[in-house]
Amino acid sequence: MPIYLTREALEQLRHDLRHARTAGRAAAAHAIAEARAHGDLKENAEYDAAKDAQGRLEARIAQMEHTLGEARVVNEAQIDTSRARILSTVRVHNRRAGREQSFKLVSVQEADLAKGWISVESPIGKGLLGSAVGEVIKIAVPRGMVEFEILDIFRDT
Repeated sequence: MPIYLTREALEQLRHDLRHARTAGRAAAAHAIAEARAHGDLKENAEYDAAKDAQGRLEARIAQMEHTLGEARVVNEAQIDTSRARILSTVRVHNRRAGREQSFKLVSVQEADLAKGWISVESPIGKGLLGSAVGEVIKIAVPRGMVEFEILDIFRDT
């Protein structure tokens, strides 16, 4: 399944992967060697912790490699704003809260609630996908049902 990213997110992912493969692996190896120098490995909590950290790093590297293999770059300038799609921003009226909100629909890797960027795999993201201006949609969220009126769909410039 493709993972849609902006050019910037793809470049950041490549940078993070290079760093994890080089500096991250070197730091993990150093931590293991230092812990190994403390003696008996059977009762060496520092060694176990260093090996666990190395395992988490390798899992993270594998995940980044998978993401890069599935990544598709989306040109934000070519986004059709007739319907809500990935990388479009949707301005809604939240009928339950009685206020307007804006959400940029992004991939899981780019989601950042503080920026108003929500994953297309989140309940609200899934609910907004494919909607058009003027529609009223109901979305089940952990706190119950929420109703959004779609006010505008645009792309950031």
